[in-house]
Amino acid sequence: MMELLSTAFSFLYQAGDAFAFLVLAACGLAIIFGMMGVINLAHGEFILCGAYVSTYAIHAGVPFPIAVLMGALAAGVLGMVLERLVVRHLYQRPLDTIVATWGISLMATQGTLIVLGSTIQGTGTPLSSFQFGGYSYSEYRVVLMVVAIGLLIALFALFRYTRFGLLARATIQVPSMSSALGVNTGFMYSLTFGLGAALAGLAGALYAPTMTLVPTMGSTFVVDAFVTVVVGGADIFLGTAPAAAILGVMKAALTSWKGQMFGHIGMLLTVIVVIRVLPNGISGWFLKRRG
Repeated sequence: MMELLSTAFSFLYQAGDAFAFLVLAACGLAIIFGMMGVINLAHGEFILCGAYVSTYAIHAGVPFPIAVLMGALAAGVLGMVLERLVVRHLYQRPLDTIVATWGISLMATQGTLIVLGSTIQGTGTPLSSFQFGGYSYSEYRVVLMVVAIGLLIALFALFRYTRFGLLARATIQVPSMSSALGVNTGFMYSLTFGLGAALAGLAGALYAPTMTLVPTMGSTFVVDAFVTVVVGGADIFLGTAPAAAILGVMKAALTSWKGQMFGHIGMLLTVIVVIRVLPNGISGWFLKRRG
């Protein structure tokens, strides 16, 4: 009986860990790509920014929670600057957006490598571990699961029940009408893009203690973030959480059965099947049934 409970707990822990990773990696992209329609190939570099800023802040003696917020803020400010200088001129040109953000990604990666070197010293995983059924589990990973769920709830409240959320959704959906009604659409675009970048920085800052910090670390997140957003569909609230749950369970099941490589393969095969059956993603299916 204890062995069965231990196996079940191990699976739930792995699924929850994969769910948290997918949610935290995808939330920022769900806003920039899912809501705004910008194919942002520099998403990984916003994650990199958050990870590096938070790590340097911790080395300087800043408490971990504040360092995480500093990493998110730095990525958000950087996102607003890039939106003003580059992305703003490309909203109706998706192919140009791909090229521009890809170029930004390459420059950021190589610039980090030249200026800061191939790696920086990490900080170690916060908190300790706990035992269950003879296996040891990280307490920090449980915190990440809670943060992921809390972030989804906070974003739902922000976009559904605040003035910012109302104006942001109106600006993205009908910019001409919003502008005619007196909304500063340029500023709302900048704020919304900055929020997506800040969420990417938050993911990087939260996962920095668990990873090797190298200039290419953002690529670890990008594929998982894109597939989660594509499977979830355009609606960040109806799509991201179910997509992350489905992909997380599939990844955890195959990882525990055949190893990490099979976990990634199974997740990508799940993406192919879901997109084939639900071309508009999970949220598109929900909205169609509701309609």
